[in-house]
Amino acid sequence: MTDSQVQHISSRDNALLKDLRRLAQDNTAYRKQGRFWVEGEHLVGAALARHVTPTLGVFSESYWQNPKSRPLARVEYARAAIKNIVIPDSFFAAISGLESPAQMGFVFDLPLVAVLQPQLASVILDRVQDAGNVGSILRSASAFGFKQIIALKGTAALWSPKVLRAGMGAHWGLQLIEGVALADLARLAVPIVVTSSHRGAWLHQAIKNQELPMPCAWALGHEGQGVSFDLEAQAALHVRIAQPGGEESLNVAAAAAICLHASAAAGL
Repeated sequence: MTDSQVQHISSRDNALLKDLRRLAQDNTAYRKQGRFWVEGEHLVGAALARHVTPTLGVFSESYWQNPKSRPLARVEYARAAIKNIVIPDSFFAAISGLESPAQMGFVFDLPLVAVLQPQLASVILDRVQDAGNVGSILRSASAFGFKQIIALKGTAALWSPKVLRAGMGAHWGLQLIEGVALADLARLAVPIVVTSSHRGAWLHQAIKNQELPMPCAWALGHEGQGVSFDLEAQAALHVRIAQPGGEESLNVAAAAAICLHASAAAGL
């Protein structure tokens, strides 16, 4: 790709730059624009590995002109996007939501709204609000074969920049459904399993007794309040994680990794 095939933007007032800044810094801007921002070679590489086509590549001038990054930018990344722009480093820093801007990023179209698949092994997020927790849960879900994420209303925006970074590329291997109402869970044909710090079978005993269903839908709740009473009432099984060290409770993302691994192992 030659420079003549790349658009160089030099005006701070460019409307596209303003839209990109919103995508990179506003957690819900993707819903209005129908597209989302991904920054840095790791996340970009994860998308390309899944054969997802970006609509726009954005490169800082220093990244584009750097002899070390130039071959990769021109041959792989620049050819991946439908369109590419190169902007001054200061413009890229103004767009980026990172303390140390990655100097390159892609814009992707938001996937079509997914339809809930009743039979899929799933994770239900009940008002989980911390973006880091949500991204970490998505990563564990992808690793352990839970391909459907059902986010109830009140859960952190799944395609927000912070969740994308914490997910480390897991988004492209999952079916993500946002804004789900509790009543919609009646369509699930797999049993719902709820984690609790105060009731239910011990997880290690459920594993030993082969009581963990697979496929299933693990319900993970709000960091402070846990799973809602109404969702608990729909559960086929409640489990607790033994904590010999004496802590009162686990971080929801840590609990998710333990529980999802247990179910995956039970299904092997």
